[in-house]
Amino acid sequence: MILDKVKKTIKRYKLINKKDKIVIGVSGGPDSVALLYVLNNLKRELGLSLHIAHLDHMLREGSARDREYVQDLARRLNLPFTSARVNVKELAKRGSLEEIARHVRLGFLFKVVRDIKANKIALGHNLDDRAETVLMRILRGAGLYGLSAILPKRNIAAYRIIRPLIEVRRKEIVAFLKQKKVKPRIDASNSENIYFRNKVRNRLLPLLEKEYNQNIKEILSNMAETVGCDYDYLSRVARRATKNTATKINLKKFLKLHPAIQRLVVRQMVAKIKGDMRRLTFQHTKEIEDLILNRPVNSIVDLPKGVSVIKRKKYLSFFRKKSR
Repeated sequence: MILDKVKKTIKRYKLINKKDKIVIGVSGGPDSVALLYVLNNLKRELGLSLHIAHLDHMLREGSARDREYVQDLARRLNLPFTSARVNVKELAKRGSLEEIARHVRLGFLFKVVRDIKANKIALGHNLDDRAETVLMRILRGAGLYGLSAILPKRNIAAYRIIRPLIEVRRKEIVAFLKQKKVKPRIDASNSENIYFRNKVRNRLLPLLEKEYNQNIKEILSNMAETVGCDYDYLSRVARRATKNTATKINLKKFLKLHPAIQRLVVRQMVAKIKGDMRRLTFQHTKEIEDLILNRPVNSIVDLPKGVSVIKRKKYLSFFRKKSR
């Protein structure tokens, strides 16, 4: 039963403490609606305070009806509700639609958390989502960070994000909602195989399940779990290596580190300047390694989002270029 499985997930990863105040991101789709009903079911047992948050990205016709649907859910469950509308397509004229949408969505959720003084954000990602993401990143090329996809819990800035459904299959969610006679909103674009994720979800994973391994989704999810644990340990080692540094790396000390830790140190230094490690590729890392080992003093490597690295005689300096 889905409730028992979620309880085990919560306990295993220490996702929720008694009397937590949780903002639930609810789009109106099956996953987020199932998450809402599950947490509402556990509300009294765990002494939780729940708040529904819905963002209308205005990306497709009918998105306003999603808001009405979620607001009606909030009324029926007697839970507080906050919503907002943002024209993501308009904003995306200045960058990637996917990245802008993610940034806007997180910004909205963080604001709700601040406004109501909550301490956690719950999202409806499930085991299938995790498997799809891992496979997509394998196909695109990813290191440990990319392969440790959709963690059960994660801190972004000062905010704790939890995913109680991460060990639940999508088919279990559908069965759960059917049993409760709840009809979620369905995004028709999920069946259109023009998007990379949809191709992986609707074509590649079913082929792998049928022809290679019927448990491929569980295997990919387990791999993300294992890699995430390894990455967490290595990240801690890398942070200790740069504990007393700001934006400079002592080259003599750096070159004594294991190559795996060197690469993580570089990524962490970029994150200090940029705020995250998104769009930092393996090729960027190789360029920095070449900068250290082969290029002359005062050589520079430019990275995404205006971040640059300059090689000095005794250290490597990371900085953000001033916009003109």
